[in-house]
Amino acid sequence: MDGRDWKKFLLPYEQAVEELKVKFKTLRGELKSREEYAPIEFVTGRVKKISSVLEKAKRLSVPMDQLESGIEDIAGIRIMCQFVEDIDRLAELIRSRQDMSVVYEKDYIANKKPSGYRSFHIIIEYPVQTALGMKRILAEVQIRTLAMNFWATIEHSLNYKYKEQLPSEVRARLSKAAEAAYLLDQEMSSIRGEIVASQKMFEDNSNLVNKVLNNIQELYFYHRVREAAQFQLRFNEIWETEEGLSDLSSDIEVAIARAKKGDNN
Repeated sequence: MDGRDWKKFLLPYEQAVEELKVKFKTLRGELKSREEYAPIEFVTGRVKKISSVLEKAKRLSVPMDQLESGIEDIAGIRIMCQFVEDIDRLAELIRSRQDMSVVYEKDYIANKKPSGYRSFHIIIEYPVQTALGMKRILAEVQIRTLAMNFWATIEHSLNYKYKEQLPSEVRARLSKAAEAAYLLDQEMSSIRGEIVASQKMFEDNSNLVNKVLNNIQELYFYHRVREAAQFQLRFNEIWETEEGLSDLSSDIEVAIARAKKGDNN
């Protein structure tokens, strides 16, 4: 083993992971704002531990002076989606970005691994601005559904326990579980429209509740205590049934408009 300073070696990868997490979370927020739906459910990231880097280098026969090009997933980003269809959309968004470039892709959804593992991997080259200048590093972006991620997490834990030598019975049960997860994804895709519509309805109602309560507080700011208290009572009566919430919101906005004009009527 060479005598490199591993902490300094991993610094650009740590920076890349943090920057990429922020960028994909920002993308999620922007898509929800523009399109009211984002193919990203949540984002995680990690930098490989030194022991894992050395183990993979040994397994792949990567020379120590070629780690940066020979091991592509020292920096790893994982993006979870609700539906299989979201994976294609997200992959296209990544391909079109100007702040990273796609090196190649590995489709383990169309071509699952023998173990049953499914995921879509994109190897990207990402420029990191360090104190010593710009450095281009490789990073792996894994895109998968929540069901795929649950299965992969369990498989990873079992492989760690059995040191990659899973008993045949465990392998068989894992394979069966992988198919069950795949069928779950297929079933969710078949009712995707209803699920997305329900989620939008819930989010819209949540936003309306927040708007009503914030506007009631604004009336207190204008010293319209009696009106604010009356609107609060109306809200308390209807918030569980949610019937009349839009009318209440409109009435409060009218009251705020009067308050801003100084109209006491």
